[in-house]
Amino acid sequence: MKRKKLPTGIANLREMREEDHYYVDKTAYALRLIDEGKYYFLSRPRRFGKSLFLDTLAELFQANEPLFRGLYAHEHWDWGIKYPVIRLSFGGGLMRDRAQLEAKFRELLDINQARLGISCRQPTAPGCFAELIQSAEQKYGQRVVILVDEYDKPIVDNLTQPELAREMRDGLRNFYSVIKDNDAQIKFAFITGVSKFSKVSIFSGLNNIKDITIDRRYSAICGYTEDDLDEVFTPELEGLDRQQIRDWYNGYNWTGEAVYNPYDLLLLFDSHLFRCYWFETGTPTFLIDVMTGRGVFSPNLESLSGDEDLLGSFDIDHISTEALLWQTGYLTIQGQRHTGARIDYQLGYPNLEVRSALNNSLTKALMGDPSQASRGMSRLYDSLMSGDFERLHQHFHSLYASIPHDWYRNNPITQYEGYWASVFYSHFAALGLDIRLEDATNQGRLDMAVLFNGQVWLFEFKVVELVPEGKALEQLKAKHYAEKYLSLKQPIHLIGIEFSREQRNLVGFEVESLDQSMSPG
Repeated sequence: MKRKKLPTGIANLREMREEDHYYVDKTAYALRLIDEGKYYFLSRPRRFGKSLFLDTLAELFQANEPLFRGLYAHEHWDWGIKYPVIRLSFGGGLMRDRAQLEAKFRELLDINQARLGISCRQPTAPGCFAELIQSAEQKYGQRVVILVDEYDKPIVDNLTQPELAREMRDGLRNFYSVIKDNDAQIKFAFITGVSKFSKVSIFSGLNNIKDITIDRRYSAICGYTEDDLDEVFTPELEGLDRQQIRDWYNGYNWTGEAVYNPYDLLLLFDSHLFRCYWFETGTPTFLIDVMTGRGVFSPNLESLSGDEDLLGSFDIDHISTEALLWQTGYLTIQGQRHTGARIDYQLGYPNLEVRSALNNSLTKALMGDPSQASRGMSRLYDSLMSGDFERLHQHFHSLYASIPHDWYRNNPITQYEGYWASVFYSHFAALGLDIRLEDATNQGRLDMAVLFNGQVWLFEFKVVELVPEGKALEQLKAKHYAEKYLSLKQPIHLIGIEFSREQRNLVGFEVESLDQSMSPG
């Protein structure tokens, strides 16, 4: 298989096909959607290929047959029919008031009028949109296809200002209502975004829109599967460890087949360096602010749950933490179970990139001093590599001591009990180490296990104002937590960590190392 160009940052089918880029064929999904329905909604995180899929739909409906040669759709589509396509994308630029939103509407409508050769006379944006739909059907003799990309961006960009976000929502609702009112003239509509806002609040009246966000049949509609890597990208895999690729970038799942983030893989293939490419392109400070403001216990991010209503309850006046993290791609669906009439979804980190990078950002936010947090991670790694427990003790004592006094005084997050363990856990998780939280044994649940450098580190946390000193190590021993790891034949270290809310630091750090040859019991 010969090497092709990497389509990094390219979201249009024509360029990819005409200039010999790698292309993962998603046209079977497109045909299935068209055959089985009319109105669709899909939510996916940023940089997952939503725009490319919409462009593929546009080229398909516009009957650009040469672009589909060799693809699934080529032998299964009627190339003799050409449909008028209206494309709307709110991805470009920021809209900070209603007037700017209205200007964006007019800009998008002007572009579509020019492309379709239609001039609208209606003075308002909704009126022009309706006129455009009706005129396009009359001119081309076929019903209209409407494709909307990043439908929610004007709202998401303004979530920190709820009043403005509500204005944007109302403006979008007024505009999108045109789709409902012109149902007879519409052949197909596909709407995408990052956030799944309430259909009632945005698509008022469009009750027959089908949400395929967590439809297992469409889990891989965006992103690359394992088979895609084997069938399309084989020339790029040389010199890369396949398991390392999986650990870093695979694992995004919407109840069906898991996928890789395309942006990560394309940059990895280009550089052959494992980095947090997707995370670095724009993790919102809003996300970190919400998590710290709500006192989110960061170890819990390893395993959360929520039902479909909770995951979909993303609106301006209430955004659940689970919905926010899931819809933005920082947590993914790892399993599901029926609980009576409900479906509970188990959520967790998709991969090493997200776990490491998100906890890196959280550590800096929890400590209030990003530079200290960054330097601390290097010291933690060196301390673990050396196996020097006194050095590790001093490292954490210095780490907590470096948190500014004003940070405690001005931030309510420092008052909740989980703050100390959150800093500790996120500090480790930012390094991308093999961490197991609340690891179940037949004796109970261990707070944290770390497997690193051929050794096992078992941690138990206590706050001395709540539990007498010395109880952390005592519990580690009494519960026989080490027995689960004896089969690894590696040194095992039991470490009791005790915090004091009053002293704002560690007041207990007890270690007991076990001979790996010890027998259970």
